[in-house]
Amino acid sequence: MPVYAPYFAALVMLYMALCARVVVLRRRHAVGIGDGGNHDLKRAIRAHANFTENVPLTALLIALAANTTSASWIHGLSAALVLGRLIHALGLSRNPGVSFGRFYGAGITWAVMCLAAALLMT
Repeated sequence: MPVYAPYFAALVMLYMALCARVVVLRRRHAVGIGDGGNHDLKRAIRAHANFTENVPLTALLIALAANTTSASWIHGLSAALVLGRLIHALGLSRNPGVSFGRFYGAGITWAVMCLAAALLMT
C-alpha cells in the first residue's frame, strides 16, 4: 500500500463530512440550488468548494512525488495536507471572516502544494 493511502482516505472522509454538511443545511433550509441567502449554507458550500479546489491537485503532486522522494517526506506532506484541510474547514465553517483556521489551513495547504511540486522538479 502506498505511504499516502491512509492520509488520502482521511481526506476522503473529511470531504464526505463537508458534503454531508451542505446536504443537511440544504434540506434544513429547503434550498435546492445556491445558498438561498443563508449564511451558514454559504459557508458550508465554500468550505466544500475550497476543499475540491485544492485537494485533488495537491494529492496528485504528493502521489507523483512518492515515486522520487523518501517515505518520510511523503508522510510529512500527507499529514500536513490533512491537518491543513481540517483546520481550514473548521475555520471557514465557523467564521465567515479571517480566522486562524482559514489563514493557517490555506497556508499549510499551499506550502504542501509548493513543496510537492518542488520535489518533482528536482
